[in-house]
Amino acid sequence: MTSPRPRLAYHLTEGTGPTIVFLPGYASDMSGTKALSLESWAKAQGRAFLRFDYGGCGASEGAFEEQSLADWRDDALAMIDAAVEGPVVLIGSSMGGWIMLLAALARPDRVAAIVGIAAAPDFTDWGFSQEEKLYILQYGRLQRPNPYGPQPTIYTRRFWQGGEANRLMHGPIALDCSVRLMHGQRDPDVPWAQSVRLAELLRSDDVQVTLVKDGDHRLSRETDIALLTRVVESVLP
Repeated sequence: MTSPRPRLAYHLTEGTGPTIVFLPGYASDMSGTKALSLESWAKAQGRAFLRFDYGGCGASEGAFEEQSLADWRDDALAMIDAAVEGPVVLIGSSMGGWIMLLAALARPDRVAAIVGIAAAPDFTDWGFSQEEKLYILQYGRLQRPNPYGPQPTIYTRRFWQGGEANRLMHGPIALDCSVRLMHGQRDPDVPWAQSVRLAELLRSDDVQVTLVKDGDHRLSRETDIALLTRVVESVLP
């Protein structure tokens, strides 16, 4: 019997559908620049928007180091199932792009479109050296310097194994919805070629990749946010 998931913190803006759902990256939360900027835009447009924190992150309950990728996928599905009605557009940033894909595969009848921002599916595979993988398996915990904050980034055996069990980039990805992928070509964390490869693997014919030549991993500058808004708008009815 599995234990219940932690209670999740979220902010829902009522409006016309489909509901735009923002999925944060690894060790991130719903108060980032992209989530808040998109929420502000959605409010101004009268559109429904949902942002939330995964279990163990931000304002949600739970311990971060007890979570796995599969747990956070289930949190996203719980939000889709219980917090909103009707079709959704998923926006996934970095690891959130991986969760976006897993959620869309699990709820193809609910997901109208997906938008990836430096989407990082399978990063437990390509984002760690062989030595780091062995270290995680042996010691259960890996600590890395965090370029975006003072606290180190922690990866656990539970998270890593959950990621390895949910890899997608090994063959065709059976999604037929509209897909938009944005990626900065100066991204030091997720190679932009990952988005190009993802576009190739997706079954949908309605797939577009936007590369930002001077863009970094976060794509949080004003010009990036303006571009993101236009990309999101392009998949809305």
